[in-house]
Amino acid sequence: MKSVPFLKPANLAKFIDRGIKKSGELLTPWDGSIVSGIGIVGIPLSKTSISHSGAHLAPETIRSMMHTLTTYQIGSGHDLWGESITDFGDVTMHVTDLAECQSRIKESAASLLKQCPHMTPVFLGGDHSISAGTIAAFSEAHGKVGIIQFDAHHDLRNLQDGGPSNGTPFRQLIENGFINGDQLVQIGIRDFANGKLYHDFASDNGVTVYTMDDVRKTGCITILEESVTRLRRSCDVLYVSLDMDVLDQAFAPGCPAIGPGGMNSDTLIEGMVWLAKHGNVKGLDIVEIDPTLDFRHMTSRLAAYILMQFYANYSKES
Repeated sequence: MKSVPFLKPANLAKFIDRGIKKSGELLTPWDGSIVSGIGIVGIPLSKTSISHSGAHLAPETIRSMMHTLTTYQIGSGHDLWGESITDFGDVTMHVTDLAECQSRIKESAASLLKQCPHMTPVFLGGDHSISAGTIAAFSEAHGKVGIIQFDAHHDLRNLQDGGPSNGTPFRQLIENGFINGDQLVQIGIRDFANGKLYHDFASDNGVTVYTMDDVRKTGCITILEESVTRLRRSCDVLYVSLDMDVLDQAFAPGCPAIGPGGMNSDTLIEGMVWLAKHGNVKGLDIVEIDPTLDFRHMTSRLAAYILMQFYANYSKES
């Protein structure tokens, strides 16, 4: 094979150091084989967002930010150097038909879970509307699913005023019979970010709601311990839906719905690490990042960091 001086393959680390490997280099395109462990699926949909959003750009940006992280976890002394993370690519969205987009999300997720039944998918949104399709497919594949939702918002809006959107995924899942309300735990719900009508809907349907006041008073890990213990009594597996706007605007400037009074990044990272170790989590989505609004990709960097902490600490036996 002929070579050209000073050329190197694209999409690698910008600076080559023999002692460092970047987390982004662990991403390996799916070859069609049966995959177990964690796999990444991009879902670049943002046209269903109530507010302006460029969240369709987030999957590729998060992948790119993985190249800012190394494979060495200094706290544990564990190096992921020789490992790989299967990247299934992105679900192709229809240009104009939003119902078709949501149908494709469910169909693609269902097909992947059927072909790779022991794979733990990490769905990179996209806005939060993607969760309606991913969790519907997940519940069909795995049975009764318990959901831990980190979010500033209930996402239980009615479907009459605007149709399916990033404000309706959990309403859709409940009304379409994929979950009952008592299978859903919401953590981080904030003051002045929701309507009383939707808090009442949550209460009437048995949804467990922990506000940010609860997080501050009780602690995130205690809440997770209580929630996971209760969900595992009646649910077969757990799914985590991480809306990055659960974070205070200081930690997630790239969220379309930024706001004060939210969680700090240390608390969220600690919670996600605990879930990776103890939660029996078999599915995860990370949603609501708009790279066009972000500052120095702070929010996407944090999402990539959380993804790698989840991967490094993940226990398939939990």
